[in-house]
Amino acid sequence: MHRLKYIFEYYRSYWSLSIFSITASSVFEVIDLAVPYAIGQLLNLLSNQPIDRLLQQGIDQIATMTGQVSDRTFGLIVLLGIIFVVTVVRAPIQPWLSGWFHWDIAFKARRDHTIEAVRKILTLPLEFYDENNPGRIAGRVARGLSNHTWTYPEIAGQMIPKVIRVVGIFVMILFVEWRIAILFLFSFIFILSFTLKNLTNLMKKEERLDKYEENTESRTSEIVTNIKTVKAFATEAEELKRQSQRIQREFKFLDYRIHKGYTQLFSWQRLVIESSVFIVLALTLWATVQGQLSLGHFVTTLTVSSMAYAELEPISQLAEVFARRYASMQRLQEFMELPTGTDAASLLDAPEAVRHYQFTGKVHFDQLSFAYNADRPILQNINLLIEPNQTVALVGRSGSGKSTLVKLLFRYFDPQSGRILIDGQDIRQLDVTGYRKRLAIVHQEVDVFNGTLLDNLTYGNPTATREEVDFACRIARVDEFIHLLPQGYKTIVGERGVRLSGGQRQRLGIARALLMNPDVLLFDEATSSLDYESERSIQLAMRSILGTRTTIIIAHRLSTVREADKIVVLDQGQIVEIGSHDELLHQGGIYRRLHMLQETGELVA
Repeated sequence: MHRLKYIFEYYRSYWSLSIFSITASSVFEVIDLAVPYAIGQLLNLLSNQPIDRLLQQGIDQIATMTGQVSDRTFGLIVLLGIIFVVTVVRAPIQPWLSGWFHWDIAFKARRDHTIEAVRKILTLPLEFYDENNPGRIAGRVARGLSNHTWTYPEIAGQMIPKVIRVVGIFVMILFVEWRIAILFLFSFIFILSFTLKNLTNLMKKEERLDKYEENTESRTSEIVTNIKTVKAFATEAEELKRQSQRIQREFKFLDYRIHKGYTQLFSWQRLVIESSVFIVLALTLWATVQGQLSLGHFVTTLTVSSMAYAELEPISQLAEVFARRYASMQRLQEFMELPTGTDAASLLDAPEAVRHYQFTGKVHFDQLSFAYNADRPILQNINLLIEPNQTVALVGRSGSGKSTLVKLLFRYFDPQSGRILIDGQDIRQLDVTGYRKRLAIVHQEVDVFNGTLLDNLTYGNPTATREEVDFACRIARVDEFIHLLPQGYKTIVGERGVRLSGGQRQRLGIARALLMNPDVLLFDEATSSLDYESERSIQLAMRSILGTRTTIIIAHRLSTVREADKIVVLDQGQIVEIGSHDELLHQGGIYRRLHMLQETGELVA
C-alpha cells in the first residue's frame, strides 16, 4: 500500500483539480446510459407498451409547464430531446471538462517532479555516484517520469470513469430486474478478483524486468562513454556478445513469462465474459417471454449489460498498462526517497539566501580523522596549518588519503573526529554554498559541458566581464589556443570537451577556477595525465598564481611541487613528513625515495 500511496502523492498538488476532472468524466460516462434507456422507452411507446412510471410523471410535468398534451407523440419528442442533449449538446463540452484537465494535470506534475528529480540528483552524496553511472540514473528517472505522465490520463480519464459507468449499469439493471443484477454483480466481482490476483503476480515480474533493463542500459551507457577504450582494445565483439546475452535473457523473461502470463489471463477473462453475456441474454429473454419484462426493458437490459461487459476489456487493458509501468514508477519512488547529503538544504538555497564570505585563506586541519567504513580509516589525526597565500603540496603513494583530505575541505563529507577551520571558523558552521564559492579546484580530468568555450569558462561566475575572462585566460595560457578555434570563445567544445586536447581542457579548468577569484585554490593531479609540453604550460600557469592566494597542490609528479612553500607527505592516512623540497631531500625519507624513483626510475632503499 505504501507504494500505491506514493503514486497518489505524486499528484498531491492537483488533487482538487483531479477530483473535479475525474468526477466530470465519470458523470459523462453515466450520462451515456441515458441513451440505451431512452431507446428502450421509445420502443415501449412505439409498441404501445407502458413506459416507466417515474419517466411518465416527468413527461407529464414538462407537458404541463409547456401547455402541451401529454400523449405518445409528446413522449417521443421528450425522449428524443434527452438523446439530443446527451449526445449532441454534450459532444463539445466533454473534451474540456475531462480530457483537457487530465493531460494538463499530467504535464504539470511532470514539470514539478522533473524539477524535484534534478534537485535530488544535485543533492545526493558523492558516494552514490561512485556506485551508479549516469546511464542508470538518467534511465531510471526518465522512465519513471514518462510512465507517470502517460498513466495518469489513462487511469483518471478512462479507467476510473469506466468503473463508475459499470456501477451505474448495475444500478440501472437493479432497477429493471434485481435477479439479473445480482448475477451481473457476482460475475463482475469474480472477474475483477481473478484479474487483480494475477496482475499482482505479474507486477512483481515486471519489477524484476525493470531491474534487468536498468542494468542493460547502464552497460550500454558505459560502452558509449568508454567507446575509445572499447575500440582500442578491440573488444567490440565481446561487448556485443555480452549485451546480446543480456537482451536475450530480457526477451525470454518478457515474452515467455510476462507476456504469456497476460495472454493466459485475458484468455480466461474473455471466456468468462462471453459466458456471462450469454447467460444474461438467456435470462433476460426468458423473463421477457414470461411477460416479466417489457420489450423496452429487454433491449435496455441487454444493451447496458453488454456495454458493461464490453468495458471489462478496456479496463483490463488499462490495468495491464498500469502493471507494466508500475515497476518503473516504483523505482522512481525509491530514487526520490534516497537520503540526500548533509549539505543538501544549504546547497539549494535561493541566491539571495546564500551568505557571502571573504577569507584570508588560513586553513587548519585540526586532529582530523575520517573513514568511509568504520574498520578502514583513511585519515588519522591529521594536524596541518596552512597560512594565507601559502602554497602547500600534498604528496604520497596512491591511497594515502590526499584526495580524501580535499573532499573533506569541500565538505563533500564530514570527519568522524576533529575539524577543519578556515580563518578560525569551523567550516561545518558556515553556509555550505557561500563557503564553497570561496574555493575552486582543478581536477585531473576537467569536466567540460557541451556548450561554448565562454560558457565553460564562466560556469562558476556567469557575471564575469570580458576583461576578467581575458585576464584569467592569459594567466592560464588559454589565450595561446583560442585563436586556433574556429569561433574563438563562441566555439562549441563538444560533449565532455572532446574538441579540446587534454592540455587545453586543463588550462580551461584553471581559467575557470581563477574566474571564481577564490580564497583557496586546489590543484588535484592537474598535470599527471599530460605530455611534457602540456605539463610545462600548466606548470607555468600555476607558477604565475602561486603566492596570490592559498594554494593546495595534490601531485604524483614531484616536478610540479618543487616551488611549494611546504610539502606534506602522507602515508597510510597520516602525515609522516613536512618541509620544503630541499629539506625533504636531505631527510632521506619517503619523499626522497619517491623523488629518486621519478628521476632515475630506480627505487632507493
